[in-house]
Amino acid sequence: MNAATTPTHLLLVDDDRLILATLSSGLQDMGYQVSTAESVDDAEALLTSGLRPDLAIVDVRMPGRDGLALAERLRNLDHIPFLMLSAFSDDHNVERASGLGALGYLVKPMDVVQIRPAIEAALQRAQEIAHLHQSRAQLQAALDGDRSINVATGITMVQYRLPRAAAFEMLRAAARTRRRKLTDLAKEVVEQCDCLHAPSK
Repeated sequence: MNAATTPTHLLLVDDDRLILATLSSGLQDMGYQVSTAESVDDAEALLTSGLRPDLAIVDVRMPGRDGLALAERLRNLDHIPFLMLSAFSDDHNVERASGLGALGYLVKPMDVVQIRPAIEAALQRAQEIAHLHQSRAQLQAALDGDRSINVATGITMVQYRLPRAAAFEMLRAAARTRRRKLTDLAKEVVEQCDCLHAPSK
């Protein structure tokens, strides 16, 4: 953690008050900001009210709805990375937690010092995943733009009976004249062509 930045915010969810207090106190002493919840419902109430921790540490087995139900929400709705915590090294639950995207599985009891490397590794992994998603989205946008330009070039070739290079240059000149991005103009050309060829209702 960089001391100059905002402290990493953790959400601890465990129905055992002693574990919750011990972990919370130990992690705060290490410089983390910690919010706690004693049930899935309490955690969901915090999230609904706008809490956005950097990482959640969730006990698997709790009365009522278990931690895996919360894990599902963290992944699908809040997009918050999480570690699972359990008193049982249960292969079935480990498999389910991994399937939901858990970045680690910690077995109780544990010394609070032992949890720090797992937290830091999970935060690092979460950052890598976020960058990967961002890169993938940027690549997809670039591919979609290239596809539109290729299709628009083809339409221009047919419309004006031009070779590919001349059709592409015509599109590029039009984009420059109108001070538009080539991809935006290309998408417009494709949409207009689609409208012309769409069957009338």
